[in-house]
Amino acid sequence: MKITKHEHACVVLEDQGKKVIIDPGDFTPTFGSLDNVVAVVVTHVHGDHFSAGHLQQIIQTNPDVIIFTTDEIVNSWQDPHAKAVHAYEDHQAGPFSFRFFGEKHATIHSSVAVPDNVGVLVNNSFYYPGDSLIEADRDVTVLAIPACAPWLKIGEAMDLITVTAPKRVFPTHDAMLSDIGHKTADSWLSQAAAVVQAEYMPLKPGESFDY
Repeated sequence: MKITKHEHACVVLEDQGKKVIIDPGDFTPTFGSLDNVVAVVVTHVHGDHFSAGHLQQIIQTNPDVIIFTTDEIVNSWQDPHAKAVHAYEDHQAGPFSFRFFGEKHATIHSSVAVPDNVGVLVNNSFYYPGDSLIEADRDVTVLAIPACAPWLKIGEAMDLITVTAPKRVFPTHDAMLSDIGHKTADSWLSQAAAVVQAEYMPLKPGESFDY
């Protein structure tokens, strides 16, 4: 499977000529070719993860695409391609299997409503928690770890790396970081990766790797 990081929280997975796009939100202006997309995962309703305009572009090119997302988005967006998913459900689209985790976004502040959020494990190997620190219930080969957010402390991201113990880890959710901020986050996250002997991969937008 090929993994490509795009700006902020968007990741594209490719296998057997088919694609899954995760969180193509407003902070991600481009995310590669839209051909052969069998599924999209939108972890929650925030605009840096959910863009109705981007999703319509994907649907126009892939009329049979399934958009796995939360009840909140299904109820508000009301597009027939959207399918609500919940914690510990398993789904399939093309060559991809999906297992979903968690129900809520991490708390930003007590005064702010907490939206729905789902983390996703793809093909029993790649895991992305969305805007949460929910753990998967099985071994993870590749972890996409949030690096910077209003709801996140870097130590919490480090803890998720060590408890997950993947073979590879790369940072995502990072559009709010300056160049200095990227270097600082990479320094801390790579330390946690080293504890569990994981390869830390500070990918830039558009960079890919296969595993």
